[in-house]
Amino acid sequence: MTKKTKVLTGVLAGAALGITIALLLTSDKKGNLQRKAEDWFCDVLKKSKKKMAGMSEKVDKVLDHTKSKAENLTV
Repeated sequence: MTKKTKVLTGVLAGAALGITIALLLTSDKKGNLQRKAEDWFCDVLKKSKKKMAGMSEKVDKVLDHTKSKAENLTV
């Protein structure tokens, strides 16, 4: 697949997904589906924040370790 074909496929897939989500969210008159989707997105956001915090700590440790190794090489 060429780059243009990949981009076009991605755009079409995104549009289809967006339309599907919009139909699902507006189809429930009582809003139960909307609340469920909102809760799911909040849970995903909370989990991603926790993972990013953990990743930040790991990156800091690796950077400190690499910096100390580099300092030892120059001495």
